Amino acid sequence: MSGGRGPIDPEPMFDLPPELAIDTGVARRVIAEFIRGQLRQAGFERAVLGLSGGIDSALVAFLVAEAIGPERLLCVMMPYRTSSPASRGDAEAVVAALGCASELVEITAMVDGYFGAGGVPGAGGADGLEASALRRGNFMARMRMATLYDRSVTWGGLVVGTGNKTESLIGYTTLFGDSACAFNPIGDLYKSQIRQLSAALGVPEAVIRKAPSADLWPGQTDETEAGFSYPVLDRVLFWRVDRRRSADELVAMGFDRTLVDRVDRMVAGAEFKRQVPPIAKLGPRTAGVDYLYPRRRPGSART
Repeated sequence: MSGGRGPIDPEPMFDLPPELAIDTGVARRVIAEFIRGQLRQAGFERAVLGLSGGIDSALVAFLVAEAIGPERLLCVMMPYRTSSPASRGDAEAVVAALGCASELVEITAMVDGYFGAGGVPGAGGADGLEASALRRGNFMARMRMATLYDRSVTWGGLVVGTGNKTESLIGYTTLFGDSACAFNPIGDLYKSQIRQLSAALGVPEAVIRKAPSADLWPGQTDETEAGFSYPVLDRVLFWRVDRRRSADELVAMGFDRTLVDRVDRMVAGAEFKRQVPPIAKLGPRTAGVDYLYPRRRPGSART
């Protein structure tokens, strides 16, 4: 019998807390049926999404291609002049793996036209030259969504959302930017579960392993900027939201009180982002309140 050591296990692609593990086969089936159902109800056969090179949009691209076929999917890459070239390369790898249609739309002119560049003010006025990275990032997200909705017309497809549950709960999203969509297949998946499902679908390993980033500036990463680890954050959200445990119970489980309180504040502060705009009710039946119909109702067939 050999006394040598066996092969060393490769480094895992991601950290998956045990309580967050899901049945990926069931998830794929449910999401595929959801995608087909949403398109059918709205009277569409095609879909369009923004492909950033990150794991969320890559996973959605794989899910949509699996549900309706890659020939019915358009992936739009929308870099800004400071965007990472590696992100574009990862997005192109996803397109190549799926064999779907793709377009490249540079948003630099749109963003610089508003904020200005090279010391020359843009349409937003002189203060735009001093705009913070956050302000610019929000504007970029909205320009990208404006582009996607224009392409939804030329492609004839619904805009698919790519935001995950973790980001929605803590408000790490831009209203009418990346949060805008016709439907969202991954909105009930935590970031850790996004990674697990991505591995099951064959999303490129480089995309799964890379540090999550909004690509707001060179070297920016979500976890460094916000000061949290996604696996730990996901666990806090899981026990607070899904399992309805109190803050005291989480502390008794070993979670840091400061982190739990911070997450609670983030979730509460982002509630307005997760709800449709309230309407001042005056009439007996108000659109979106008590005048509700499925998307596909008699007489709504598209021509």
